[in-house]
Amino acid sequence: MLIKHEGMVLKSYRCTAGKNTIGVGRNLDDAGISQEEALLLLANDIERLELRLTCRLPWIVKLPEPQQLVLLNMAFNLGVGGLLKFKNMLTALERQDIRSTQHEMLNSRWARQVGYRCDDLVKLVANKE
Repeated sequence: MLIKHEGMVLKSYRCTAGKNTIGVGRNLDDAGISQEEALLLLANDIERLELRLTCRLPWIVKLPEPQQLVLLNMAFNLGVGGLLKFKNMLTALERQDIRSTQHEMLNSRWARQVGYRCDDLVKLVANKE
């Protein structure tokens, strides 16, 4: 009955009281979400992102897990379309030319924007275990 009366809206909106609301009347301004809810959303986002990545870059399934995690992290930050703009980096990674991959990561506007995130991922991309 709550769904009938409150409705279900799957994108955030401002309710009649001016509060950011989502779902079935969830007041985001006052209640926010729990850590468990945030982790559930993250798990769903990761699952969808992995599917999109493997559709666009089927060769990544052959990469060592740390390198797959680097691409997932970058795609989460940039979107799949943004990651695909790293053509030279992706070509180098597919060839397992790690130095060139790292160079392309570091020599980008993205690296200057994200700072330590890039540094962490540059180290991780060299890890083949």
